[in-house]
This record gives sequence, C-alpha cells and structure tokens, in this order.
Amino acid sequence: MTKQWWKESVVYQIYPRSFNDSNGDGIGDLKGITEKLDYLKNLGVDVIWLSPVYDSPNDDNGYDIRNYQAIMDEFGTMEDWEQLLEEIHNRGMRLIMDLVVNHSSDEHAWFTESRKSKDNPYRDYYIWRPGKEDGTEPNNWESAFSGSAWHYDEGTDEYYLHLFSKKQPDLNWENPTLREEVYSMMRWWLDKGVDGFRMDVVNFISKVEGLPDAEPQEGKKYAPGGEYFANGPRIHEFLHEMNEKAMKGYDAMTVGEMPMVTPEIAQKYTDEEREEVNMVFQFEHVDIDSGPGGKWDLRPLKLQDLKDNLTKWQKALEHKGWNSLYLNNHDQPRMVSRFGNDGEYRVESAKMLATLLHMMKGTPYIFQGEEIGMTNVRFESIDDYEDIETLNMYKEKREQGVPHKTIMEGIYVKGRDNARTPVQWNSDKHAGFTTGTPWLKVNPNYTKINAEQAVNDPNSTYHYYKKLIELRHNNEIIVYGGYDLLAEKDQHIFAYERTLDEERLLVVCNFYEDAATFDVPKNYQDQSGELLISNYDNETSRELPIAIHLRPYEAIVYKV
Repeated sequence: MTKQWWKESVVYQIYPRSFNDSNGDGIGDLKGITEKLDYLKNLGVDVIWLSPVYDSPNDDNGYDIRNYQAIMDEFGTMEDWEQLLEEIHNRGMRLIMDLVVNHSSDEHAWFTESRKSKDNPYRDYYIWRPGKEDGTEPNNWESAFSGSAWHYDEGTDEYYLHLFSKKQPDLNWENPTLREEVYSMMRWWLDKGVDGFRMDVVNFISKVEGLPDAEPQEGKKYAPGGEYFANGPRIHEFLHEMNEKAMKGYDAMTVGEMPMVTPEIAQKYTDEEREEVNMVFQFEHVDIDSGPGGKWDLRPLKLQDLKDNLTKWQKALEHKGWNSLYLNNHDQPRMVSRFGNDGEYRVESAKMLATLLHMMKGTPYIFQGEEIGMTNVRFESIDDYEDIETLNMYKEKREQGVPHKTIMEGIYVKGRDNARTPVQWNSDKHAGFTTGTPWLKVNPNYTKINAEQAVNDPNSTYHYYKKLIELRHNNEIIVYGGYDLLAEKDQHIFAYERTLDEERLLVVCNFYEDAATFDVPKNYQDQSGELLISNYDNETSRELPIAIHLRPYEAIVYKV
C-alpha cells in the first residue's frame, strides 16, 4: 500500500452558514472562516473541507448550485475565497471543496435553457421524460425529500427527474458534452489551487437505462428506486474518466459520498490501481439505529451491530482501498448525543467516541463543533427548524395524523439541524457566532459548551482531540497498521488492536455508563505497555494487567 498525504491527514468539515459570521447578518461567511484559521491550526487538522459556497438559491443550503464558478453573495466574494485559500495554505493546511454534480439548481443557466424546448441544445443535460399514458410520472421513484422524484413542467409537457428537491434537477451523465463541462469546471478550481473534492452523492450519477419502476411499497404511492440509480451500470467508467480528464496531474484528494455502497463495491471505487476515488463515505454504520421504516423509524443502537459493521469495513479495505472515518457531519445528528451520553458523561463519552474512531485505519473527519463536544438541540416548535428534509417529513406525517410530539421526538434524535446550529464560540449572546440574529437558533447550552471554555481547559474535549491528532501524526501504526477486533461478543466494550511490524496498539473503549472489565488477551499480559492516551487519569506506563477495569465511558490506548 502506497503512502499518501491524504491517508496521514485529519480533515475538518466546515458548514459555512453555521461556522462564524464576520459581518453581523446572522449567516456564517468566508471572512468568518479566515478569522478562525488559527483555532484550526492549533487543533492540528491538516485539511479543511468546505461545504458548498457556490452561488445558490439555497433551497437545500447550497447543495443546489446555480453557478459552479461563482461564490454565494451571503458568503462573500471570490476575492474573499481566494484570501481564505491563501491563508489556509500559508498555515500548511489544505482545502477541499464540495463537488455537487449529480444535480444542479433549477436556476442554473443549463436548466433554464433545457426547459425552454425539447430541441434546445441543453435539453439533454438533464433527464426529461414524457408521462405514462395516463399522464402520471414516468416512474414511481420517491425523492429523498419525500414525494415523487419527478416534476411536471407545463412548458414542454414533460417531467424532469430530481432525486432530491424539485429545485435540484438531476444532470444527465450519459451526455458526453455535459461530462466535459463538469471536468472543465473541476480543472478551473484545481488551477485556482484547491486540494481536492468531496463529491456529493457521486455514486448516483449513472442511472439504469429505461428508468424502470421500483418495487412498490405497501400503502405507498412512491418507492425508493436506489437499485436503479445507486452504483449504476456506468459509474466506474464515469469516475475513471473523471480521474483521467479532471484530476490527473494534480496532487489532490477525492472522497465520494456514496449511499447504498457495500464494502465489495467500495473496494473497486477506492482501489488505487483503478484510479476512481481515494475514499468513500459509506452510510451503513449511521443507519444501524434506523428501523425498517427508514431514518425516522427509531430503534436503540446495539453495540454489537456497530462493532460488526465498523470491523467489516476495516477488514474489507485493509489491503485494497481506503476508509474514511466519521460519526457525524452536516447530514447526521451530533455524535455525542447519538452514540454517547450528552448529559452527565458528555465529556467522557465524547472523548471515548473520538478515541474509538481516530485509532482506526482510515482518514478521520471532524465535523465543526465536534471537537468541543457540541450536542443535539431540542427546539419545541417546528417553526424553529430550517432543514428541508425535516420540514417535508413533518408536513407529510402531520397529514397522516401522527401527533406533533411523536414527530418531534424523531427530529430531536435524527434531524439534520442538530448538526447545523451555529458553532458555539463563547458564552456571549448567540454564542459569539454573530452580532445579528442567527439564521438558525443557537443551542441554548452554549453558555456551558463553547470553544473559549474548551481552549482554556486543559482537560477539555478540544485538547483531547488535539492529542489524538498529534498521535496520528507521530505514529505510523495508527495510519498504516492492520486492524483486528477483540472481545468480539462483549456487550459493553469495543476493543481492537492495531499491528505494524513489531508494534502493537491495544484500544479499549467502554461504551456505556456502567463500569466494565476487559480481560487482556494472553499475548499482552506481562508486556510492558506505554499508555498513549486515556480519557481518565491513568498511570503512564506499566505492565499490562490481566484485566482492565473501566469506568463509565472510559477509553484507554496502550502501545506495546
């Protein structure tokens, strides 16, 4: 396996709208990010991933792009972006941009042309179809944001496909001219100096020919059609072509967001010899607390399921391909609320989860605010929420007669706005995020949980993350070592070992608030181990005992 800078890096995701507002309009912006670069440099991160900052009508917070080569007014100007890039590079960090090319905005010039007439040269940049004989949608696919994935356009008496919002029409990747336009735009950004791309739902760009109906679902008009657009027939061809025509000759990284990807398919996507993408974001581990009804159908997390899943991915990509490691992002709730304990043991469980993830093989991703242990939020009124997915689901369920309180419980656990409340910088009004009125309300716990407090407290989550990142930079075994699960059937403990040549790491995490005991494997007993990191005060080096007694949410890492 070849060594690469992106394998040795830690990535920090910025959701610009909620990061830091420099001009008091209540919306985070590019200058606001530049103001906080020293904070990120001090944390130790290597790469900043910027969620979309392109010109957009903001139907889906910037994931609906009107112009791929312009900056959204609310975020600033292209000069502000150029200054941000320069300041990032001056600090020895890198910048990757979000690339959203499964769909554009319906206000993009290509689409406004496309809808003018059936013979417009841009018509074929999108997926247009006549309705069925009875005039209904071309197929029964359901949009990710509920309702049909087709929108009827009176002007030309046809429907266009939108797997997401109706303001996000899908691009037609079967059209070679469209593909060239995308590659040319990517090279434009790479020539400006960006260091790579995170590619939004990129495994949806190849659809099955004929766009057949999905398996109907009982009592439902529409059905998820993922088997016809996720990992489609030409996806590997398209990604290899993108690598050849856009990425070749640049020292840049790529990570593909890929719902419905299996380890076997991910091996192909990330196998270096195939030249497609460097790593993928898979969703299996963040779906294991969803019931058969999907994301909003809540069920308790079983540690066994998480162990089995993360281990499956670690083993599958051990020799071929590469993992990306994450427990939350802009689409997922806060990890300490979801997998840990955001009450009495917030700090301990946040550190435990970080240890679990950062000691694995792969590139770790930190989502803004995670490093200070930010939590989910509980707004009582649906009017305080902004996320299109949440609002559409709420409306649909209320129409079905589901009580407000029941729906809100799901939103408190899984809603995307949990991750999007503004970053809590200090205990001033609006958490120091803005001098104006924030676009989304700040989590009321900002007086206790904020970056200023965390930076000043040597025992905070922030300083713990700093140490984890430092360990990764200084220990090759954390980056390149093999992985093996230990205590496989233990219902309380997630333990594994990492091995590289003669070196071994023993990682032991208590996942719950009850004390637990880990029986140290025989081959570790009486070995002298150096304590690399722990979220409680422990002796720094000693012979490994026969058993390790773990306190609530305790995490401990030995180097042997």
